[in-house]
Amino acid sequence: MRSDGRMENQLRPVELVPNFTKTQGGSVLINWGNTRVLCTALLEEGTMPFLKGTGKGWLTAEYAMLPSSTGSRKKRDHIKVDGRSTEIQRLIGRSLRAAVDMEKLGERVIYIDCDVLQADGGTRTASITGAYAALALGVKRWLDEGRLEQNPLIHQIAAVSVGILEDTPLLDLCYVEDSAAQVDMNLVMNEEGAFIEVQGTGEGRAFSRGEMEKLLDLAQSGISVLMDKQRQAIG
Repeated sequence: MRSDGRMENQLRPVELVPNFTKTQGGSVLINWGNTRVLCTALLEEGTMPFLKGTGKGWLTAEYAMLPSSTGSRKKRDHIKVDGRSTEIQRLIGRSLRAAVDMEKLGERVIYIDCDVLQADGGTRTASITGAYAALALGVKRWLDEGRLEQNPLIHQIAAVSVGILEDTPLLDLCYVEDSAAQVDMNLVMNEEGAFIEVQGTGEGRAFSRGEMEKLLDLAQSGISVLMDKQRQAIG
């Protein structure tokens, strides 16, 4: 049994609350265990300078943790974003760009914002999973409003963490588990079971190919559950 009583292959409770804020796009509050992330998607006309005249759009993401989201106060990201936040927002952007056909988007930019209200491990995977749902809700709205001529979404995207703790492969690490894990891995996948990103580190020891395959299987089963929850939230 784990620190919170879960089985090895069990996710923490996950809830996606759609339309949490009244924006001009999509919004989702994702509650994942004790992690809370507000994810929003907004659309603006005009593409990035390097894409002008190509007929293609872009998707970009920003990620931040509120000062009170962790045990000790975290300084606000002002002009200079810390290295961890920069790495995570790039991951979110890469992951969600894999869901969008930029030609169907046209010369427009989708802005994804993920703000961590409370952190207990897995903030990047919660951000990606919640942000996809916010994006899909936004696309539905923009199509209804006539701001988009065609649906640019081509894949469903979700993410989850896995790891090895005390030589045992586990799905969805909370903070206590993540901080003591021998191996830590984050995976992003689409609805076809294809990998978009695999981030894996042997923090306490090296890991074998067989262990990695067990972690991949755990991640795939968890992402299947998460995608069901996304579809329920999107409607």
